[in-house]
Amino acid sequence: MLAYYFRLALMSMRRTPAITALMVAAIAIGIAVCTVSLTVYHLMSANPMHDRNDVLFAVTVDSWDPQHAWDDTRPILAPSEWTYRDATAVLAAGVADRIAVMRKTGFTLESGAGKTPFLVEARLTTGDFFSLFDVPFEYGGGWDHKADRDALPVVVLSKKTNETAFGGQNSVGKVLKLDSREYRVIGVLKEWQPTPKFYDLNNGNYDPIEDIYAPFALGAQLQLQPGGNVNCWKPEEIKGFEQFLNSECIWFQLWVELGTPQKQAQFKEFIDGYVAHQKTLGRFPRPLNNHLYTVKQWLDVNEVVAKDNKVLMGLAFMFLAVCVLNVVGLLLAKFLGRAKITALRRALGASRRELFTQHLVEVGAIGLAGGILGLGLAALGLMGMRHLYENYDQLTHLDLPIALLSLGISIAAGAMAGIYPAWRVCRVSPSTYLRT
Repeated sequence: MLAYYFRLALMSMRRTPAITALMVAAIAIGIAVCTVSLTVYHLMSANPMHDRNDVLFAVTVDSWDPQHAWDDTRPILAPSEWTYRDATAVLAAGVADRIAVMRKTGFTLESGAGKTPFLVEARLTTGDFFSLFDVPFEYGGGWDHKADRDALPVVVLSKKTNETAFGGQNSVGKVLKLDSREYRVIGVLKEWQPTPKFYDLNNGNYDPIEDIYAPFALGAQLQLQPGGNVNCWKPEEIKGFEQFLNSECIWFQLWVELGTPQKQAQFKEFIDGYVAHQKTLGRFPRPLNNHLYTVKQWLDVNEVVAKDNKVLMGLAFMFLAVCVLNVVGLLLAKFLGRAKITALRRALGASRRELFTQHLVEVGAIGLAGGILGLGLAALGLMGMRHLYENYDQLTHLDLPIALLSLGISIAAGAMAGIYPAWRVCRVSPSTYLRT
């Protein structure tokens, strides 16, 4: 029966092409706006580590100015980064299952004779970084604790950097120069872009990953300058890199893996004890304010999804509601305009329920057509956003779940628009039209 109703719907849509086109266009525009908003919001609010959310933790301690909170609007928040002396002290303690201490820097990369050197962003980190965050490898792998301890000149390349420097070949074992020093390639990543870039939200929530990864200890050994944010609150006389490392400036990130609630409690106790000991040395002048945040909590506390985005998504659905109201008016005009056909079918024995279902199938078909056209318009809109905002490339790709959701919303919007017009035309008395 539904197939029969669908054929009737197609015939009806062909009889009134102008009104049908207007209805499809109205739904399509509303769906396009909603799809773009949903896509951006969905990707912005995603948890890239949802499978490991309960064992991964960003760690914060409040080493900031006693006179001013890190965030005056939310005094409970501690700084999101660490000093070098504190980060390395926690690293040396070995109290976590795995630990990643890291920061950004930069190099000039020389990959061989005849190739033009180019600048690359680098992340100096401990070897646990790759296992901690389930980083996928195309070739080779990360480094071991010996490389961390001895500051060995080894690197892991991103897929993009490997393609630029070595044409995408397996470059494991090859040598490249960073700032005229030789480093051996031990691994090449697969395509990997966590969105948001949760492990370092200090330099852009949706920035691309770094080009190169190298052992953390190289930073102090080679006096590599920071490549990201550096925040300081205490006036200090700094006459060299060593004093800079031992200052109260914060510019390091610290993540840990703690596999059980007991280990989480033990680590929190260790951090509280460490800060209490530092207080006896005249440091950490603020009240005790240490936290362990899961990835989801970390994204929430850093307000990765701004309130404006939620407002924009609400406005998008309000716009869709306006489009649906316009479709209601067009459907009323169309259905009541062919009321005599409906009356004739009633006189021939069709029930009101059957007629109501027939009309809902028609508006469902209009909604489906509007959804398909809306997805096409949304894809064009997202493509335009990618050209305008290069840093948001990962946020502007239409994925299958959102496409299916948008089609469902479109069909539902068409059905909602058709309920009242279908009910009205089914209430028409057949005798009125049979007499004429």
